[in-house]
Amino acid sequence: MSGDIQLNRQLVLESAERVSDGSGGFFVEWLALGTLFARITARHGGESRIGGRDVWVNRLDVLVRMAPQGALSRPRPSQRFREGERIYGIESVTEAGLDGRFLLCRVIEGGGQ
Repeated sequence: MSGDIQLNRQLVLESAERVSDGSGGFFVEWLALGTLFARITARHGGESRIGGRDVWVNRLDVLVRMAPQGALSRPRPSQRFREGERIYGIESVTEAGLDGRFLLCRVIEGGGQ
């Protein structure tokens, strides 16, 4: 990873929390953990089978600044990014580059996350 990397997209990192519905069940509420600036790069799009149905999804790479293990600002699989009405479900997170200044998040957009 070299050169001038522009993190020019503002994303909200969200985490799912189970909330009691008062009747013995629960629902999922997405809580904002903070705002991160990112670079988004397209990988590919296509149909995927999600929840027993075929849906169109885009697979993208999201590059954000490094955050230490355990920090709330460090994205994790099962969390998501929100950009306005667009939702990017996080599939994986790895350190990017030899200098360790960035995290590469593989995400999926679409599919009703």
